[in-house]
Amino acid sequence: MKYNQTTLDKLEDILGESEYTVRYERGMFQSGYCILEQKRVVVLNKYLNVEGRINTLVELIPQLNIEFDKLTHDSQKLYEEVSQNSSSAV
Repeated sequence: MKYNQTTLDKLEDILGESEYTVRYERGMFQSGYCILEQKRVVVLNKYLNVEGRINTLVELIPQLNIEFDKLTHDSQKLYEEVSQNSSSAV
């Protein structure tokens, strides 16, 4: 996986297609993010660089309730890749 803006955009698309909102704000997030489950909002630390944002989303996406059927074909492929990497890391 490349650490560039395009990859970050694709990861954000996975969340957007599953009706999550991604926001970048400042705050004291120990893990770099905060999840507001009921409102389906993911808040990331705005001071993270692109690589940090990608790593945070890759860690976060498998924990969320992603609706696989709502994803586009490209997003489904990336979601499966992220999920497989997450399960092999455990």
